[in-house]
Amino acid sequence: MAHSAAISQVSLGVPVGSDPALRRSVFKTNSITFSGKSWAPSLSVDLKSRNAQIKSRSIVCMSVQQASRSKVAVSPLELEDAKEPPLNYFKPKEPYTATIVSVERIVGPKAPGETCHIVIDHGGNVPYWEGQSYGVIPPGENPKKPGTPNNVRLYSIASTRYGDNFDGKTGTLCVRRALYYDPETGKEDPSKMGVCSNFLCNAKPGDKVKITGPAGKIMLLPESDPNATHIMIATGTGVAPYRGYLRRMFMEDVPTFKFGGLAWLFLGVANTDSLLYDDEFTKYLKDYPDNFRYDKALSREQNNKKGGKMYVQDKIEEYSDEIFKLLDGGAHIYFCGLKGMMPGIQDTLKRVAEERGEKWEEKLSQLKKNKQWHVEVY
Repeated sequence: MAHSAAISQVSLGVPVGSDPALRRSVFKTNSITFSGKSWAPSLSVDLKSRNAQIKSRSIVCMSVQQASRSKVAVSPLELEDAKEPPLNYFKPKEPYTATIVSVERIVGPKAPGETCHIVIDHGGNVPYWEGQSYGVIPPGENPKKPGTPNNVRLYSIASTRYGDNFDGKTGTLCVRRALYYDPETGKEDPSKMGVCSNFLCNAKPGDKVKITGPAGKIMLLPESDPNATHIMIATGTGVAPYRGYLRRMFMEDVPTFKFGGLAWLFLGVANTDSLLYDDEFTKYLKDYPDNFRYDKALSREQNNKKGGKMYVQDKIEEYSDEIFKLLDGGAHIYFCGLKGMMPGIQDTLKRVAEERGEKWEEKLSQLKKNKQWHVEVY
């Protein structure tokens, strides 16, 4: 495959996220091409501007700086010409050994739990489409089958096929560290922590990681109609595939895909500090107000119309008439996150449908038949 070499790495960083003390750059460049024009940062100037950025908290990562100047021109990969997505190039018995590029905490200090942005170098050998997943095999033995490797854990990829470095050689995962606290003592029990999530969140640049895949076709972004409407609903790290969609739509200048439709993101998290990639999404909202909408449900900071906690299904209900009209017009709707999100959402959609004089089961069946309904929960 042909890959562009637009970006090479140096040790210059720009803070990522709304809490610079906790988030550090994963976008580090010598030079980048903006629609045919070359731009390279000055180390001496950047060190001064970086300090100013930390104080102002206005610039969050190199990719957002790029997007604020112009779309990032990328050299199209051969993957753009493929008729079918890449699938299962590497399987559990013969995984690909990739390299960790960076692991960055991307939530603020008041967020419950820790979520990390993890960039993995696959050298262009494990290509993927937006909406697919990588499997990760953590080191160690399977406790249920001594002598055998740990089971594969699937993670939605949070970058476009070009990766965070825009050269087609990296993939990004958005991983929440899974910890267990004893309900009686309230103390953390290390014996029950998530094996793979903790391995990834504890990884250091240069560490090796065994990956499989890419996997999945359910969440692929349909591109046959560049003017289509895409309604994206996520809780927590379920936002991962949508980050890939939105970067492809609004950040990258891809000759083969010019988005002119509507992307509408609903993101449910606990509080403001828990928002993931909020700065990127807010930038798109500013730059593409006719093509992007962004609604947040902050359960610990907002109330729904009944006075209870605001969950993503409450936001869906708030805009239900508009959502149903868009679905009737052929819009795609996506759900990604914890399994627990779906019952509440389904109940809300069913209630709204009945209020509109429609039978939800029949409507859902039609949406699935039309391939407008995309669900990936875990």
